[in-house]
Amino acid sequence: MNRKSLLKGPMARARWSRLIAKCIDIGLVTVGAICYYPMGLILGIIYLCISDSLYDGQSIGKRFMGFGVISLIDGAPCTAWQSMIRNLPFTVPLFFLVFPFWGWIFSAVFALPLAAMEVYFLFRGDTAHRLGDIMADTTVIANDGTRLDLRKTKSPWFDTPPVPLQ
Repeated sequence: MNRKSLLKGPMARARWSRLIAKCIDIGLVTVGAICYYPMGLILGIIYLCISDSLYDGQSIGKRFMGFGVISLIDGAPCTAWQSMIRNLPFTVPLFFLVFPFWGWIFSAVFALPLAAMEVYFLFRGDTAHRLGDIMADTTVIANDGTRLDLRKTKSPWFDTPPVPLQ
C-alpha cells in the first residue's frame, strides 16, 4: 500500500488524524504511568475517563488535532459520563495494569484485541465511528465553523423510524 492510497481523500485523513489524537492521549497516560507508577497510571486512567468532556468536548489530543466530541442525542459537547463510556475499551485494560502480574497478564490479553477492534471500526466503517462512539452514542467532528451545522444533522445510533404494522 503506497502513501497516496493511505491518505486518499478527506475521510482517510480525518481517520488518521483521529488515530493520532488518541495516540497523543494514550502517550500522555503512558508517560505518567512509567514515571509515577502506580499513581501516575491511576491519574492517567481518570484522565482518559473524562478526557473527551474537557475543553468543550475535546481531549488534549483532539484539541491539538482540531476535533471535538459531541453527543448524537442532542448535539451538545460530550459529557463526562459519555466520555467514560466511549473510552472503556482503553480504560478497562489499563485499570488492570495497577495489579502486578495477573493484572498485567489480563491487560496484555485484552488490550491488543480491543485496540485492534477500535482501529478496525474506525477505518472500515462507513461513518468512521469507533466502538467507543457506538457505545456512548457520540461522534467526532471537526472543530471549525461548520460545527453547529453538523450538530443539527447527526442522529442517534439507535433512533430508527418505527415500522408500520400491516
